[in-house]
Amino acid sequence: MENTRQENAMLDAIWRPESAIKARNLRKSYGSFRALDGIDLDIPRGAICGLIGPNGAGKTTALKSLVGLCDSDGELSVIGHDPRVARASLMKDACFIADVGVLPKSLRCIDLLAYVDDVHSKFNRAKALRFLATTDIDLKKRVKTLSKGMVTQLHLALVMALDVELLILDEPTLGLDIIYRQEFYDRLLTQFYDGSQTIVISTHQVEEIESLLSHLIFISHGKIVFSTEMEALQQRFVEVTVDAENYAAADALNPIYTRATLGGKDYLFELEEGERGVGDRSRYERLGRVSTPSVADVFVAKLGASHG
Repeated sequence: MENTRQENAMLDAIWRPESAIKARNLRKSYGSFRALDGIDLDIPRGAICGLIGPNGAGKTTALKSLVGLCDSDGELSVIGHDPRVARASLMKDACFIADVGVLPKSLRCIDLLAYVDDVHSKFNRAKALRFLATTDIDLKKRVKTLSKGMVTQLHLALVMALDVELLILDEPTLGLDIIYRQEFYDRLLTQFYDGSQTIVISTHQVEEIESLLSHLIFISHGKIVFSTEMEALQQRFVEVTVDAENYAAADALNPIYTRATLGGKDYLFELEEGERGVGDRSRYERLGRVSTPSVADVFVAKLGASHG
């Protein structure tokens, strides 16, 4: 117990209060397999952070570590708590939700609301009911009888009625079509998030959450490959659509990624430190049409480099 108090005091002294999540050298192994291989995290309060990676990258293990659902080694603080020794206290102000398939299918919708109300002190049942009143969901029906779209709406009602500091979502729209995925994220942003909560979303579908994010983390093989604020992307990377006569000049600038396009080729460059934020992109503009790359393009470039 004394060691725990000393450990928490050290974390409080060293780690900034504006950090919702802070981890140093976080590790988790299953036998010889390293699911988390010494990752560092620093996610500020109020951030909407995307944890992006392919299947098997370590996303779910990382999120479970943050809420104390699996043991891990290393230093860890989540909204002021070490989840390995203070999970009950942490979960009063945090919520972890996996994909919609985890909703208990045998329960009636009204009974599901009652259950969540009983187990989570920060659940606002009246708020959930107000949202569900705008849908066609019959609360007397069992979850298993609902369409996928209705399950999405029910899931949203549970999420948006939680008055928590930290919301962690693990592949929350897995298996849903694009319309319901978009509805989930639109409602999350407009009806749950008010700027004070911290949201961490794990997914391998980069493009569907790009517009929501303030922060971005790429993970692969249990390691953090890349981490940035979204605003820094346009300063750090440049994409150029290059005509054939300029391929040699573009290749000489050491692109981190290239792809063929109709009638040309796209080159992705990571700018040198001195080039960032000063608008000095003239050597790229001479090659062709300059644009800001998408998160998906940076993801493919960074993950490709990590596998190389």
